[in-house]
Amino acid sequence: MSATQVFKKTPMLRDVKFHYCPGCTHGIIHRLVAESIEELGLADKAIGVAPVGCSVLAYDYFNCDMQEAAHGRAPAVATGIKRVHPDACVFTYQGDGDLASIGTAEIIHAAARGENISVVFVNNAIYGMTGGQMAPTTLVGQKATTSPHGRDKVAAGMPIRMSEVLAQIDGSYYIERVMVADVASVNHAKKAIKKSLQYQMEGKGFSMVEVLSTCPTGWYMSPVDSLEWLKKDMVDYYPLGLIKEGN
Repeated sequence: MSATQVFKKTPMLRDVKFHYCPGCTHGIIHRLVAESIEELGLADKAIGVAPVGCSVLAYDYFNCDMQEAAHGRAPAVATGIKRVHPDACVFTYQGDGDLASIGTAEIIHAAARGENISVVFVNNAIYGMTGGQMAPTTLVGQKATTSPHGRDKVAAGMPIRMSEVLAQIDGSYYIERVMVADVASVNHAKKAIKKSLQYQMEGKGFSMVEVLSTCPTGWYMSPVDSLEWLKKDMVDYYPLGLIKEGN
């Protein structure tokens, strides 16, 4: 009896081991981005921009041209690449510490200019790589190394909903928030990422898919508990769904 192959790793991911912590969903999101590029026939046109953060080594994983950017500057680097290579499929892959903190100006102005790039924004509500500090997206009451008693909204303000902020900018075309906490949400996240890339190749303008992700290490939770916390607590403050489509 011959075996039937039911799954095959996309050639858009290199055959190397991920460095991510057990239970981290960066690996899932990498696969969704890679599969979307492959299925759209954009393998030879794809150029990715890696950030500073947990996914700083993304250039080791994606099997396409990759550029490393300084912390928060991925949208600026992607802007230059896309303007020089307008037929390329240019994407940034950024965490919340990168995009929503030091890179806030870059992402807002890229959207304001309507730069024709696709942004994958991974929101795990914490600075994962540097030790679990409070991020702009950390929830009120959520504990971090720099907020051991939980985020205080009086002292630190409220978490920033970046998707809603960017949706208010005229230059943005497509903004959607998804998660990768179960099979159904993973499948939906892939559709959103694929749509973002399609819109770019159609010349629609700036698009961003925010992906709610887990950080079991930074949250001091088991992988299973972190998925439940994402679905219950994160989604309550960061509601899923289409936020903007069209100018």
